[in-house]
Amino acid sequence: MKLAYWMYAGPAHIGTLRIASSFKNVHAIMHAPLGDDYFNVMSSMLERKRDFTPVTTSVVDRHVLAQGSKEKVVTNITRKDKEENPDLVILTPTCTSSILQEDLQNFCYRASLESKSDVLLADVNHYRVNEMQAADRTLEQIVAFYLKKAEKNNQINSEKTKNPSVNIIGAYNLAFHNQHDIAELKRLFMDLDIEINEIIPEGNSVQNLKNLPKAWFNVVPYREVGNLTGEYLKNNYDMPYIDVTPMGIVETAKFIRKIQQILNSLNCKRSYEQFINNQTRFISQSAWFSRSIDCQNLTGKKAVVFGDSTHAVAMTKILVKELGIKVVWAGTYCKYDKAWFTSQLEGLCDEVILTDDHNLVGDLIAKTEPEAIFGTQMERHVGKRLNIPCGVISAPVHIQNFPLSYRPFLGYEGANQISDLVYNSFTLGMEDHLLEIFGGHDTREVITQSLSADSDLIWAIEAQNELTKIPGFVRGKIKRNTEKFAKQENIETITLETMYAAKEAVNT
Repeated sequence: MKLAYWMYAGPAHIGTLRIASSFKNVHAIMHAPLGDDYFNVMSSMLERKRDFTPVTTSVVDRHVLAQGSKEKVVTNITRKDKEENPDLVILTPTCTSSILQEDLQNFCYRASLESKSDVLLADVNHYRVNEMQAADRTLEQIVAFYLKKAEKNNQINSEKTKNPSVNIIGAYNLAFHNQHDIAELKRLFMDLDIEINEIIPEGNSVQNLKNLPKAWFNVVPYREVGNLTGEYLKNNYDMPYIDVTPMGIVETAKFIRKIQQILNSLNCKRSYEQFINNQTRFISQSAWFSRSIDCQNLTGKKAVVFGDSTHAVAMTKILVKELGIKVVWAGTYCKYDKAWFTSQLEGLCDEVILTDDHNLVGDLIAKTEPEAIFGTQMERHVGKRLNIPCGVISAPVHIQNFPLSYRPFLGYEGANQISDLVYNSFTLGMEDHLLEIFGGHDTREVITQSLSADSDLIWAIEAQNELTKIPGFVRGKIKRNTEKFAKQENIETITLETMYAAKEAVNT
């Protein structure tokens, strides 16, 4: 737990609420002060759904702080049980309300005696885990609860479906292009003649969780949410799962070969090599683009990548292996995933960054001076300030990255979308210079080498005028070199002479 005015991953209760609100007919009760109840607004704004967010706040006010919750939490749970008739009510505290150290498990037990719905307390340490880890744990907890309940009631049917089938684990609210990714996976499985058994949690009922063991295998497309559930089903029901993210041509082929390997091990002989070959050679626009002269223009370009573990690794692999772009450094804010992240990026970039400090990431970008950034909404803001183009490839994101049109990042269509994103993110040839001649976006000031440090340098009028004459695609770099030279020489006001001296110092 820490105090911050902006974070890549939110507090734990947000992860629990994302999972709870993804299921159909599940209601979440948040035991929290009013300042912690922004999830409803965030979800309603970003998800573009027509239904109300199924989250109620049991407000921790001054009376609760003074006298304890007493019957308040129990009353709120039983009230929602009668009003909404949910299958499950899940109670979650926040970091703030956890300070009260109330016996919330006892509240859940008492409420369950008066409710028709199941009542669960989110089994999450709100001080030690973030939003992603809490979402992963909450999904596993709900799946385990309903499978054990079905076993107790003798309702589990572990007999496999007649035809090969799969569970997709990791479709959930407020995720990056998630609905489009799941649609693309469904299309891919249809092409591979594999049936969809269950997709969880998005839009599914907890009553259907007892059907999970009927699938032949599971797919976990995102490391952040679903891995714990995949492991649970593997350990308890002997269900293999695939955790390869099918993002990009190479990784999609690897994903399909993993499916082929599992099916063959289950005595269902399948070969998808011809399908992979046809997609790669004749159908996929992304594969064709990687061999085209347009893609050759990207060879050797410098880029940096930052995001969650899944998307940062996948994007780095695409840039390096498929498009020939040099990734100077790649990073993630999922610091808990360090071992996997660093092993996946071995040999693909010069440096690996693990941090959740957006100021540090901004300063690293400013110092690196890449030709393109691929990151979250925060890196897009940094790119605008530095006049460096940025393609958004990972949450957290603004509403423009919850598109109405079909924009998957997974599968073969996702590879096409990513190729477009990459190509359009770079400023190629004389594009920026022509934009300046005819009026364009690149007339803004470019800041100094450190985003978090204030600059006390003053630019003289004649030096500013000279700077505006320089083509936009190199102007930022020249300005930063000049300011760096001025600081080294203890020059407070940058004049024309300073600019010329800086140029000579760079050329020597």
